[in-house]
Amino acid sequence: MDIIPALSALMSRALGVEGTVEALTRLSGGANMESSSFSFAGQDYVLRRAPSAEFMEGRAFGHDVEAAMVRAAYAAGVTAPEVVAELTEVDGIGTGYVMRKVEAEVNPAVILANPPPSLITDIGRELARIHAIKSFPGLPTLDTAAAVEDLATRFQGYGGDRPILALAIKWCRDNVPEPTTPVLVHGDFRMGNVMVDASGLAAVLDWELAHWGDAHEDLAYGCMTVWRFGHIDKPAFGVADLETYFAAYEAESGTTVDRGRFRFWLIYRTLWWALGCLQMGNFWRLGLDKSLERAVIGRRTSENELDLLLLLEEDAPETQRLPIRLDPPPPARRQGEPSTVEMLEAIRDWVETDVKPGREGRSKFMAAVAMNALGMLIREAENPIVVYDKALCDDILAGRKTLSSPGLLAALRKAALTKLSNDVPKYAALKLADERWRV
Repeated sequence: MDIIPALSALMSRALGVEGTVEALTRLSGGANMESSSFSFAGQDYVLRRAPSAEFMEGRAFGHDVEAAMVRAAYAAGVTAPEVVAELTEVDGIGTGYVMRKVEAEVNPAVILANPPPSLITDIGRELARIHAIKSFPGLPTLDTAAAVEDLATRFQGYGGDRPILALAIKWCRDNVPEPTTPVLVHGDFRMGNVMVDASGLAAVLDWELAHWGDAHEDLAYGCMTVWRFGHIDKPAFGVADLETYFAAYEAESGTTVDRGRFRFWLIYRTLWWALGCLQMGNFWRLGLDKSLERAVIGRRTSENELDLLLLLEEDAPETQRLPIRLDPPPPARRQGEPSTVEMLEAIRDWVETDVKPGREGRSKFMAAVAMNALGMLIREAENPIVVYDKALCDDILAGRKTLSSPGLLAALRKAALTKLSNDVPKYAALKLADERWRV
């Protein structure tokens, strides 16, 4: 679909300047929404829109509310992008809005390789400013206990058969914190959704999950292992230690971080993202988004399962936390006819040598995604593992099986290590868990 004529007309109306959209380019990534950069009348912009109308179904609010909220945050002094135009039904190119482009780095790998000295202080300041916004219409309020039950319902909808996720659901049910005065929660404040330049934080992006709720949800989310992008020795966003981070937030907000609430939300949001990965796979399965990227994200639940087990196992008795031993996988190769593993390797090598070279932008990114997907299948064929156990999940949710149950933690550790070794062997926490758990 050529959206350039409609987008050009929108920009002309919004800015009062005649012109034509140029250099429209789909940006890499975007687990939930499409983002594209373009130029118009000598200025650079970013279009954020839904890939399909169906993709917005079930969301708490639409892009009209999201755009208005970003405008309000910008006006309140939050380092948010400047919204300049909003798509309407008349435009005929979906829902979304246009922002003035911020010239700064968004790639977490680049940012975390050499973060500016002020970054963790900037993060604490921005979160405090977001939480200080007193009112905004159209946003839902998150009831924590109800949110936990929603996760439990979603879990059952995806089969209800992943024991580590069941364990996390049971823990969250048993540890729901007392209600607190709700604040504006960004909902997706993490590396990958902030832009950084040499002077510090330059923009806070992706406001689609905003709601009223517990400030500790925002404080914890960016500290999830998956959002530290390999820098697991720095638990605050991959940038600093937690106490430095908490001090920065407390200095700006005038409130004290409750460590118990922080742990609850760290576990809750890790579970939430585990189910979010399964949802991404379901989007692909249902045909709502048939991109390979969506299917691959659906296989990253194992990252969160390992993280959850690392978080939850501290509640297990010492007698159940003894090191484990993993048996070596059986050989998956043979002489003569190429095996399944070898055929998959041949396809991966072809993508690497014939498809990926010369590609740029999203095309190059998707070639890398394809290679990752083939790597997952190769490792799974070499070292198969079954992580589904509905009966065990039912026992865990009913309290009949706990981390005190003999052998349960050891079995879950073995499954988590094997599954993640197949799916994402370079995930930083895998090495940590392997060193901590294995003989």
